[in-house]
Amino acid sequence: MGVVVPHGVLFRGSSEGRIRQKLIEENLLDAVIGLPEKLFFGTGIPAAILIFRKDRKTKDVLFIDASREFRAGKNQNVLTEENISKIVDTYRARKDVDKYAHLATPDEIKENDYNLNIPRYVDTFEEEEEIDLNAVRTERAEIKAELSKLEAQMDAYLKELGYAS
Repeated sequence: MGVVVPHGVLFRGSSEGRIRQKLIEENLLDAVIGLPEKLFFGTGIPAAILIFRKDRKTKDVLFIDASREFRAGKNQNVLTEENISKIVDTYRARKDVDKYAHLATPDEIKENDYNLNIPRYVDTFEEEEEIDLNAVRTERAEIKAELSKLEAQMDAYLKELGYAS
């Protein structure tokens, strides 16, 4: 059974935290699937699907970050057949997929105080390309020299036309 919930359900404390703890301890939660924002009419917030199963054979929980799996629409985003297939295939395979899915143990979830927020389990961080400051400095100097040359050329044209300053 799947239930669509706002992301707050995954991490808010108090009674919601105790409910999450019970779900994990009783081995009812099978997967947490993060969806993109603006997927549902009338709301821009991202949602998640909680998948519940009775009589599970394993105790791990699959986390899928499908928040970037969509086709942008004018007023709302759309899950394409390809996006849905990727989510379903990942769910069925129940394996870690770099920057997309993670199979978490109950101990791992307990260490996170039963917080089910997907970024705690699926690292989507992209390392930014390192900037070579010396190359930037050189390029900047070249651009400044070119600009100076063009300004001198422009001044000469203006002088020729009688618009000298």
